[in-house]
Amino acid sequence: MTMLRPQDRAGVSPVPTMFSAPYWEGCAERELRYQVCIACGAANHTPAAVCAACDGADLQWRRSDGRGVIHSWTVVMRPVGPDFDAPYAPVIVAMSEGWFLLSAMIGCEHTELSVGVEVTVEFHPIADGRLVPYVRPVR
Repeated sequence: MTMLRPQDRAGVSPVPTMFSAPYWEGCAERELRYQVCIACGAANHTPAAVCAACDGADLQWRRSDGRGVIHSWTVVMRPVGPDFDAPYAPVIVAMSEGWFLLSAMIGCEHTELSVGVEVTVEFHPIADGRLVPYVRPVR
């Protein structure tokens, strides 16, 4: 078996925008951030100018506690390119604050993945040194 681990050689690097810059600044500080609409209270991970639930324009960044449960996952055995190490496991995590995070699982065997597994976020560098959030099982 192969323990799932961070993709430290992957050449894909995020390009912050005016909407996503606070998210990436948080990652650099090992802080997972998400947006909350002040008008309706909807939480969202995808940085935006307006709320997807009510079109409200008053969005605030908040710090997540970094905990959630696996909502869905897949295991990739054939990497998308030579810079990726297989296997790796993209996961959708239902975060405790009511939003969803797309990340990758580390710190376990791919056979240990299932819906409802409790996870916590930790940050690891990618090829350009930028920190990105991964999740690992809470043991």
